[in-house]
Amino acid sequence: MKFIHNIAASVLCAAALVGCTNLDETLYDQVGTQNYYNTKSDVIRAVFRPFEHAYWSIQSRHVLNELSADQLITPTRDGWWDDGGKWRRLHYHQWNVEDGGDAQTEWNGCFQGIMQCNYVIEDLAKLDPSRFGFSQTEFDNLNAQCRALRAWFYIRLLDAFRNIPFAVSYSDVSLNTESQVEPIVIFNFIEQELIDCTKLLGKKETLGSQANIQGQWTQASAAALLVRLYLNAEVYIGSERYSECEKVAQDILDGVYGQYAVANRWDEAFDWDNDTSDEVIFGFPGSQGYTYWHYGSDMYWWTVPARARYYLNDAKSKGGDHNTKYAASPSYDLNGELYTYELGMPVQNFRKYPGDFRMELYKNLGNGKRKGMFLFGYLEYVDDKGATKRVRAPEQPYDLYIRDAVGPFRSLPPDKWPANKTSNLASGDHNSGWHFAKYPFYTDDETEQQMESDYTEIRLPEIIYSLAECKLREGKKSEAGKLLNSVRRRNYPTRYHKDVLYAPEGAAELDEAEMLAEWGREFFAESRRRIDLIRFGKFSSGTWWDKTPDADKHAEIFPIMRPILNSNPKLVQNPGYNK
Repeated sequence: MKFIHNIAASVLCAAALVGCTNLDETLYDQVGTQNYYNTKSDVIRAVFRPFEHAYWSIQSRHVLNELSADQLITPTRDGWWDDGGKWRRLHYHQWNVEDGGDAQTEWNGCFQGIMQCNYVIEDLAKLDPSRFGFSQTEFDNLNAQCRALRAWFYIRLLDAFRNIPFAVSYSDVSLNTESQVEPIVIFNFIEQELIDCTKLLGKKETLGSQANIQGQWTQASAAALLVRLYLNAEVYIGSERYSECEKVAQDILDGVYGQYAVANRWDEAFDWDNDTSDEVIFGFPGSQGYTYWHYGSDMYWWTVPARARYYLNDAKSKGGDHNTKYAASPSYDLNGELYTYELGMPVQNFRKYPGDFRMELYKNLGNGKRKGMFLFGYLEYVDDKGATKRVRAPEQPYDLYIRDAVGPFRSLPPDKWPANKTSNLASGDHNSGWHFAKYPFYTDDETEQQMESDYTEIRLPEIIYSLAECKLREGKKSEAGKLLNSVRRRNYPTRYHKDVLYAPEGAAELDEAEMLAEWGREFFAESRRRIDLIRFGKFSSGTWWDKTPDADKHAEIFPIMRPILNSNPKLVQNPGYNK
């Protein structure tokens, strides 16, 4: 059974902003801290209440980290998706303190989560484990669950805003800061918390046991957060920590923190039964009957054509149509000529190596199986009368022919191009940009599998790629290539391995640009592209489709939005933004 789903409704309250000073609790019933904890289950429910909030909060991070980067776009489509230009501002790095939206949600959502964790951590400190039948080890594990989750929230805030207040208490605000602290303070706190948690959390001792711990932090998942922190340390605090990253990553691969293994197919970690995947190090349990935030708005439900339900046969379970927020940034101009950008062009980036299984047209195969990741070209289906039809544009009289290009194509046949037109975010239609299905959209006939995928937050290839990058930065190209090949070989038929694997095991050459490109292939649309570009020095200086270099680097962190500044006069706006 999914781990989080049996947790009862929580009575915890949390402050929305660290800047608030009145954190007094108002009880609207008779269940307060003093009389809530009566059974072992009460304690467990309280500990895991912040996890549902954390699962919900992934949406704002996804928007900020993907639409500000080079691989995903939100073009207008026959008048859809302009929304006052907010998606263009993300793409062009022209956001401002008045935009609000996802940056404000990210700030608020993370601090809400931190305060929820603080609340529970302080409650646990008042309880006697033996009264509830816990051993000290079990109780320490529960405490570490919230400490690890709090560290996860803090990494996100450090990543997005860099300069943030520091809050470690719900009940005693004198222990918190109203003004921001130096990033090194947050970095050091996260580091020590995670080091502690690797000693206190449980350990996955055997392969095949992930389903028993899905949704819980473990020694390996806490160590994986350390890998994230160390890999980006030079960005966060101006001091590189690649040697520490390499050490922790190698320990994870060596099984020091538990047993994990790379899956033999690319989509296992995203499939309906991914709670059984040994590739998954940490995932938020999802289920059609409970919560499935990654399938909700602003994430993967909005990565396919609006009328894709006809092709996917999933209308009932999804409640109707999809939406078209996300597509792959284009590879071709409106004369049918290939762009020459070093960045972006993700479809072309996948095409670089032959036979990639992910490049096949997405199709449901039945019995909880799928193939391919992308949706492109004509999407044909058989209607209720047995006639073969094509998915059409919403509110417009044309069949879709989905292209790796952005422009006003409408009913143009596949071999025709709207020459002398401009290709930019404001000029698209419903044919513009390949769509994709990272997580499967199984049919209404497959009720057991429909929307049962858990959200995979951390998987083993992230650790392997992080270690490979550290090796590459040391000049150990062959070692880095072998590490990457340990994942990549599953993505291509064996007959192509001599061409697609990195030297010395194949003919492909690995360098820094290729390392960044491979991060983009393996972790396409997994909410991390922005930080990878920043780490490689490309986010501000790079050029990709409809995006020229920034004037400076201030957009590498987001501004603190106006309502947040107004709520706390001690906050100082981030550099480069209107105060």
